[in-house]
Amino acid sequence: MKTFISFAAAFTFVASILSFSPSHCSGEVSDFDSIKLYTLKNDSGMTAKVTNYGAIITSLMVPDRNGEHADVVLGYDRLEDYINAVDKPYFGAIVGRYGNRIAKGEFSIDGETYSLAVNNGENHLHGGVIGFDKVVWDVDLFDDHQIVLSYHAKDMEEGYPGNLAVSVTYTLTDDNRIVIDYHATTDKRTPVNLTQHSYFNLKGEGNGTILDHRLTINADRFTPVDAGLIPTGELRSVASTPFDFTTAKPIGRDIHIENEQLTFGGGFDHNWVLNRSESDGELVLAAHVSEPETGRTLTVLTTEPGIQFYCGNFLDGRLRGKSGQAYLHRGGFCLETQHFPDSPNHPEFPSTLLAPGETYQTQTVFAFSTDNVSR
Repeated sequence: MKTFISFAAAFTFVASILSFSPSHCSGEVSDFDSIKLYTLKNDSGMTAKVTNYGAIITSLMVPDRNGEHADVVLGYDRLEDYINAVDKPYFGAIVGRYGNRIAKGEFSIDGETYSLAVNNGENHLHGGVIGFDKVVWDVDLFDDHQIVLSYHAKDMEEGYPGNLAVSVTYTLTDDNRIVIDYHATTDKRTPVNLTQHSYFNLKGEGNGTILDHRLTINADRFTPVDAGLIPTGELRSVASTPFDFTTAKPIGRDIHIENEQLTFGGGFDHNWVLNRSESDGELVLAAHVSEPETGRTLTVLTTEPGIQFYCGNFLDGRLRGKSGQAYLHRGGFCLETQHFPDSPNHPEFPSTLLAPGETYQTQTVFAFSTDNVSR
């Protein structure tokens, strides 16, 4: 059975039905009638809501250790809030064509320099002014457990070379996993680095900060950055630094330690280099998060070489979410599986270059469970 409804009919705000009007939104989107909200559900009672605007996960209803469900991703009840959001937080979206930063919005391929939009200080971030998070995707397949979304980015869109055909598949399994499969092909050599940008709070969105969540990252190294959050090129050991999450610790335990990297990021906003004993292309453990009050846990598996851990440093209480509660400073965290930031300008990093005849193919899994140990 297919379940889909328009944002205009389905999204509510303060318990009233919203009559959506395109006049409330910016001029970035013109095809409003094609924007829909789709519901995935499994036999365990978990639901995921996805819109084809930005391929955004708008809701994840996940049980706690007592079987009580809560929405664990930050976001909005209204389409126009996603479109007009202050500071563009990228709640729940697929970002690309290149997730994360590219220094000064420039890179070269075969001696030709390409200039991108500079939308984050002097750098390019998350695909530009109108990246994949701000376009309407086609829905190629939908049923209760799966949705396949696709988008065709034109040659030189946001400055990137090549016509790029992208598809993203979200699958909700009966064991409470969200499996995300990415595919892309191109007709010109171009960098590609797609990621999913959900902000999580395992207590429930709008329910305080995430500083008490216990985090493990399967990485012995990270990529230090300069003041503009561009990697220096070094792969630095996490040992004896606040960046050591090789064993579980509360996110907030070391966040106020005097450290230049924490100053640059305003907290944690860095790429970790995942430990890989398996071959490239195999799923490996990237991170594990547990929340002591509810018992909810999140395990992240990926085929990617890196993961960006961001702990909501730029949230400041101005944005209000689906619960009506303000999203406080560090009220959500992101675990963005990826290739490393600014890889097109760092030949020593794993390459993000996709050539004609090749297929970009990666997978990430968000696996939810409970620890069943009362606190």
